[in-house]
Amino acid sequence: MRVAALADIHGNLPALEAVLAEVDREKPDLVVFCGDVASGPMPSETIDLLRTIKGARFVRGNADRGLIEAFDGHPPPQMPGPYADWAAAQLDRPRRDFLAGFEPSVQI
Repeated sequence: MRVAALADIHGNLPALEAVLAEVDREKPDLVVFCGDVASGPMPSETIDLLRTIKGARFVRGNADRGLIEAFDGHPPPQMPGPYADWAAAQLDRPRRDFLAGFEPSVQI
């Protein structure tokens, strides 16, 4: 099985698009995102693109937890990720819930 493992996107949509073009060329059997996907400059747009990737698996990172906590109005955890408060304010409930649905770990 060929697996593409991507991590620490941090809301960098242009970089994600470039990497996904490479993933598309390689055609792995599975794409796993290893956390910290949205806390950064383009959180909503990044989540919107990630939601279109069929069959992808997502592991929750500390920055993902930080966004969820900030969105929910809770004090941020230690090391909540870059721009946690600002990025959380850019999200709506469906995007927040997408992050909250990430798995604690992925076994293949």
